[in-house]
Amino acid sequence: MTYIKENKQMLATIICGVLMLLGFIVDKNNMRFAPIIYIFGMIIGGFSQTKEGIEDTIENKHLSVDLLMALAAIGACTIQFYFEGIMLTFIFSLSGSLEEYTTSKSKKEIENLMAIQPENAFLLLADNTTKEVPVAELKIGDTLLVPKGASVPIDGELLSTHSSIDEAAITGESIPVEKLHHDALFAGTINVGNAISMVVTKEAKDTLFSKIIQLVDEAQNTPSKTASFLDRFENVYVKAILIIVPLMIFLPYFFLGWTWSESFYRGMVLLVVASPCALVASATPATLAAISNGAKNGVLFKGGVFLESLSDLKAITFDKTGTLTKGIPVVTDEIFIEAQCDKAISALVTIEKNSTHPLANAIVRFYQDSNISINDTLIVEEIAGSGMQATEEDTLWKVGNSDFVTEGSLDDNTMEKTLQLQQEGKTVIYLSKNNQIVAFFGLLDVPKPEAIDCVRYFKEAGITTTMLTGDHHQTANAVAEIVGVDHVVADCLPEDKTIFIKEQKEKVGTNAMIGDGINDAPALANATIGVAMGQGTDIAIDVADIVLMQNDLNKLAMSHEMSLKLKKIVTENIIFSISVIVLLIISNFLQVINLPLGVIGHEGSTILVILNGLRMLKPIKKEKNTHYHTQTKTNTAH
Repeated sequence: MTYIKENKQMLATIICGVLMLLGFIVDKNNMRFAPIIYIFGMIIGGFSQTKEGIEDTIENKHLSVDLLMALAAIGACTIQFYFEGIMLTFIFSLSGSLEEYTTSKSKKEIENLMAIQPENAFLLLADNTTKEVPVAELKIGDTLLVPKGASVPIDGELLSTHSSIDEAAITGESIPVEKLHHDALFAGTINVGNAISMVVTKEAKDTLFSKIIQLVDEAQNTPSKTASFLDRFENVYVKAILIIVPLMIFLPYFFLGWTWSESFYRGMVLLVVASPCALVASATPATLAAISNGAKNGVLFKGGVFLESLSDLKAITFDKTGTLTKGIPVVTDEIFIEAQCDKAISALVTIEKNSTHPLANAIVRFYQDSNISINDTLIVEEIAGSGMQATEEDTLWKVGNSDFVTEGSLDDNTMEKTLQLQQEGKTVIYLSKNNQIVAFFGLLDVPKPEAIDCVRYFKEAGITTTMLTGDHHQTANAVAEIVGVDHVVADCLPEDKTIFIKEQKEKVGTNAMIGDGINDAPALANATIGVAMGQGTDIAIDVADIVLMQNDLNKLAMSHEMSLKLKKIVTENIIFSISVIVLLIISNFLQVINLPLGVIGHEGSTILVILNGLRMLKPIKKEKNTHYHTQTKTNTAH
């Protein structure tokens, strides 16, 4: 029952189409009850939109094409052209049902965000016990306990000496951030270290996470320029036709000496041939064909307007992590101080297997095909805020930053190589034996193979490319240099991304934002076109206008080419259909055509523009570029 309620418009369209075919068959067999089937189909298919058109006219003093299509269908029936009437109803009903389907979930992203936002928190009492309370009741200055693996419930400051916080929900970065005493904590982030205490610095309504919700809500309630223009055009078009049709009936009758029968007949012909059936068909079938073509290639368009807008694209902005890059760090450099030692690698892998840190996982993945044996005799422990260590008899292995793994300073050669890796935007991890460094590794969230092709395509098309990221400048610039974007903006919070996208849209016009995380949602919503990666968060996918289901950026370039082709076809169709309508209107006034010829011209033009639109079903052929391949493993003697 719920399914029927949510899809009643589409079901009405299907029933209308079935009755249209049934009526046609009955009519061909000379059965007299065919008009009854046609009328019944028109009532079912056109009821919802006719009702909306009447309500819109009464409540908002706005005349819509819905009302004009209903009058055109009634006019066709008045002169006993029932099939033409139901055909008009079916085509327009199909357009309306698809529009309803694409907009039915416009507020779902707000509900998803609210579901993600923490609801309860552990209030730390004076006797060191905790009490679970709603987040909404927290006050500035309250002290909270955040268990390991739990979400930070509200914005505040860290009271503990140290913690590792996964801020992917805010910055989109996959590597946890090391927080020290008094560092800022944000609601919705995850405590991946030991249990911590924090003090509340903002009320629930003022948190960064709440701002994300607010920004998305505001963007979803702001109509686009295209929607406003179409709304105004629709109102003017319907008014013009409703004025012209009565004039067509009365003026010739009173001033040209036409009979009342001839005048009324010509008025009904005008109402049929002037209906926007061909205009609707100029865009709808072509757009549907393009959307279908995109779906076959792993691209989901949430409405034809977003596909059409791609052709006017002036600037495109990419999130870094998970969009231009793979979203997980990989080992790009492996440097041993002396000859590579299997025992050292065995100790390294054994230690890192006991950690859930993304950098540790990257090292384990790096050696997973090397048949490295695990040293079960090592006693492994985690040193909070520093790294991991393991002991075996008189040997102490350490993995972490340079200050942790060695008691002295780095030698000149190691320091030089470390600075080089850091300048390349890489994170450096050291392995020491008895406080002497034996190896170190460079890790980077490397660009996806297709990222450089995608960026190059848009640059060659004259579209400005930008990368927004919450990561620091060194890493951002390193990735930007590889993929070739025009501009880089680093250290961005969600609000910064949103401000940038708004200002960019005001400056250049049509822009697009591509991202995959919760932190990207406000920017996606505020961009002219929001594009989400299919393996991203639910909120990014829900708020976006286009979803790349296969996470392949080359599909975005293909979509742009498809949009350019669609614009050309739709323009051809509109010029052709308007020309035919004008020709039919003039011919009707000059009494050159009768109703059958008018219907043939009108429906014939509709069929032709539909066939032209179906060209969008053909595959978009794009010449493949040479992909960028990242070298992920090097061995260098130091």
